[in-house]
Amino acid sequence: MSDWRPQRTLAEVEALLCAPGSVHELETRLIDGRVHRVYKNQWPSARTFWLWCSDLHGDKLYVVFENQRYTYKQVFTSSLRAASIYSKIYGVKKGDRVGICSRNYPEYLVAFWACHLIGAVPVLANAWLPTAPLVHCLVNTQCKLIILDSERADRLEPVVKKLTAEAGATGVVVIESYEGKGHWKGMQRWETVLKNYKGDSTQILKHDPELVPEDNAVIFFTSGTTGLPKGVLSTHRQFLTNALNTLVARRRAVLRRGEEIPVPSPEDPQPGVLIAVPLFHVTGMSSLTLTTSLAGGKITLIRKWNPAEAARLIKQERLTSAGGVPSMAADLIESALKGYDLDSLTFGGAPAASIFTTRARRAFPNVTLSQGYGLTETNSIATSVAGDDYVARPTCCGLPSPVNDILIMKDGQALPRGQIGEIWIRGVNIFQGYWRDPAATAKVVTKDGWFATGDLGLQDEEGFVYIRDRIKDIIIRGGENIDSSTVENALFTEGVREVAAVAVPDKRLGELVAAVVSIKPEYRDKITEESLITLSRTHLPSFAVPVLVLFQAEFPHNPAGKILKSELRELARREWEKRGRKPAAKL
Repeated sequence: MSDWRPQRTLAEVEALLCAPGSVHELETRLIDGRVHRVYKNQWPSARTFWLWCSDLHGDKLYVVFENQRYTYKQVFTSSLRAASIYSKIYGVKKGDRVGICSRNYPEYLVAFWACHLIGAVPVLANAWLPTAPLVHCLVNTQCKLIILDSERADRLEPVVKKLTAEAGATGVVVIESYEGKGHWKGMQRWETVLKNYKGDSTQILKHDPELVPEDNAVIFFTSGTTGLPKGVLSTHRQFLTNALNTLVARRRAVLRRGEEIPVPSPEDPQPGVLIAVPLFHVTGMSSLTLTTSLAGGKITLIRKWNPAEAARLIKQERLTSAGGVPSMAADLIESALKGYDLDSLTFGGAPAASIFTTRARRAFPNVTLSQGYGLTETNSIATSVAGDDYVARPTCCGLPSPVNDILIMKDGQALPRGQIGEIWIRGVNIFQGYWRDPAATAKVVTKDGWFATGDLGLQDEEGFVYIRDRIKDIIIRGGENIDSSTVENALFTEGVREVAAVAVPDKRLGELVAAVVSIKPEYRDKITEESLITLSRTHLPSFAVPVLVLFQAEFPHNPAGKILKSELRELARREWEKRGRKPAAKL
């Protein structure tokens, strides 16, 4: 804990944050038989949100990707034309699903907003998926129109006839086709469709689909690490709540310092964010894109994560913030960006090591650090923290948003503050359900609306939430529950890039602790297995000290940037067997 003393209590801050007339003003509503706190002044639909943003910020630069640069007005005009084509050429109507499966391009945003102009539901399929699960996602959601980039077109071309028939699709189009071979059997180049369309796209504005907040808005997908991915369906209210939830941490931080929330001025420099996480993930679309669009900010896309290129883009485009998972933030701290006047560094998706805040503030002295916690099923942010509160509690992931409640549950009972159990979340941002899978929905959402996250954690006396582990990743050694984040924090020293604590089998105790570590290149001759085990002994009880530390140059990640521990667990198990199940020498 730091010696920082807030100028306002948490209760005072919440009263000011949610005061009448504010963007976070609350009201209580009955929705689908459940009583919820909701944001009173929230947009009723994503269509309304996009019309408002594009009108307010029209001439500002909206999205940058390599040599492409488009204003809000240009993206809006393109989305209007795309919506007209979806409707007139492909017969897409309100409630129909439109599959989008692509890397991050400006055209992705055009396709997304076009769907909302006509009340269609964008299905944001994971572009990293192999063919079979990708086809499952598009067929299961019965996509009327399927939008691909050239890489996905190459992958799906052999099965496009079957895919189109089973999904009931009226067409498959390829965006940014110049990056590929330019022609795919059973598909149309989007550029050609655009060129040939002679319809009046302004008619879209005259035909209001009359969306209401409880209409279906978007389908994301679970990571599918066990079984096929599940479609996560959310309404407009559930999806848009995150635009306001994402603002909460920074505003609370300002109020805690005794200051007032600043009123934006036309004279302010345009905010800008580097988005390196996929737009098909809630972090990329729900948090970063929605919030940046709301603020009239500039979105800069990067083809794939590369720290040197990310640092160059942030400087070149004079971006004010960057977001992603902790490993991305750690890369920026060590990059040529060090010393740049970055306004905010926002991350989530995994607990950050406690040493992280110190390193970040050293690299970017004026930066406001933010951490958020949420899941696809919560439309991203459910808890968040920024500024001094975060620096004072570097391993926390924040307080619940004004519309969220938290329970810590174990064996059907809510636990008192300070005790570890499964984190349950309730609120108006909890998803509608898994697409066409009520049984799976019922396993994780109670009848009164509590979502069981599968994450282990606790709340401290003030209500700040701490993530300890995924339930499935907990290591149980002779009856002792060991959460991986504690072990990972103990090993996270200068020169360590990523750490994953995993279990290896033991006949007597069931499981033992192992760790897989990636080292920054310049430290590879300086950090050894013995040095890390010695370090861990100074921070951990003896039963939590790793029996082996394995070095791995690169970690596997899912699209959200989370470490795929299942792969590393198997790697550690094989090494453990190779060593004859003998721990590293005691030091």
